[in-house]
Amino acid sequence: MPKKIRELKAMLLKVGCISEPGKGSHTKWKHPSVNRKIVLSGKDGTDAKRYQEKEVMQLLKDIKEAQS
Repeated sequence: MPKKIRELKAMLLKVGCISEPGKGSHTKWKHPSVNRKIVLSGKDGTDAKRYQEKEVMQLLKDIKEAQS
Protein backbone atom coordinates (compact mmCIF):
# COMPACT_ATOMS: atom_id res chain seq x y z
CA MET A 1 0.00 0.00 0.00
CA PRO A 2 1.53 3.34 -1.01
CA LYS A 3 2.22 6.03 1.54
CA LYS A 4 0.28 9.28 1.51
CA ILE A 5 1.96 12.54 0.56
CA ARG A 6 1.41 13.79 4.13
CA GLU A 7 3.40 10.81 5.45
CA LEU A 8 6.36 11.62 3.19
CA LYS A 9 6.25 15.27 4.29
CA ALA A 10 6.19 14.20 7.96
CA MET A 11 9.23 11.99 7.41
CA LEU A 12 11.12 14.89 5.84
CA LEU A 13 10.14 17.32 8.61
CA LYS A 14 11.23 14.82 11.25
CA VAL A 15 14.83 14.78 9.96
CA GLY A 16 15.01 18.58 9.67
CA CYS A 17 14.20 19.23 6.03
CA ILE A 18 12.92 22.64 5.02
CA SER A 19 10.03 23.11 2.60
CA GLU A 20 9.73 25.89 0.07
CA PRO A 21 6.44 26.59 -1.66
CA GLY A 22 6.09 25.81 -5.34
CA LYS A 23 3.37 26.21 -7.91
CA GLY A 24 0.05 24.61 -7.07
CA SER A 25 0.45 21.48 -4.99
CA HIS A 26 4.23 21.29 -5.49
CA THR A 27 6.64 21.75 -2.59
CA LYS A 28 10.44 21.78 -2.76
CA TRP A 29 12.33 20.05 0.04
CA LYS A 30 15.96 20.45 1.03
CA HIS A 31 18.22 19.70 3.97
CA PRO A 32 21.04 22.01 5.11
CA SER A 33 23.65 19.22 5.12
CA VAL A 34 22.80 17.82 1.66
CA ASN A 35 23.21 19.78 -1.54
CA ARG A 36 20.12 18.40 -3.27
CA LYS A 37 16.43 19.25 -3.56
CA ILE A 38 13.43 17.09 -4.26
CA VAL A 39 9.96 18.14 -5.34
CA LEU A 40 6.79 16.55 -4.02
CA SER A 41 3.58 17.11 -5.93
CA GLY A 42 0.07 16.24 -4.88
CA LYS A 43 -2.33 17.04 -2.09
CA ASP A 44 -1.68 15.64 1.38
CA GLY A 45 -4.38 12.97 1.14
CA THR A 46 -3.34 11.49 -2.21
CA ASP A 47 -1.29 8.34 -2.60
CA ALA A 48 2.39 8.96 -3.34
CA LYS A 49 3.81 7.67 -6.58
CA ARG A 50 6.51 5.00 -6.39
CA TYR A 51 9.19 7.41 -7.68
CA GLN A 52 8.27 9.95 -4.99
CA GLU A 53 8.75 7.37 -2.26
CA LYS A 54 12.11 6.36 -3.77
CA GLU A 55 13.26 10.00 -3.94
CA VAL A 56 12.36 10.59 -0.29
CA MET A 57 14.07 7.38 0.85
CA GLN A 58 17.22 8.31 -1.11
CA LEU A 59 17.26 11.79 0.41
CA LEU A 60 16.85 10.33 3.91
CA LYS A 61 19.75 7.96 3.21
CA ASP A 62 21.91 10.85 1.94
CA ILE A 63 21.11 12.90 5.05
CA LYS A 64 22.05 10.00 7.32
CA GLU A 65 25.36 9.54 5.51
CA ALA A 66 26.14 13.27 5.64
CA GLN A 67 25.54 13.40 9.38
CA SER A 68 27.75 10.38 10.12
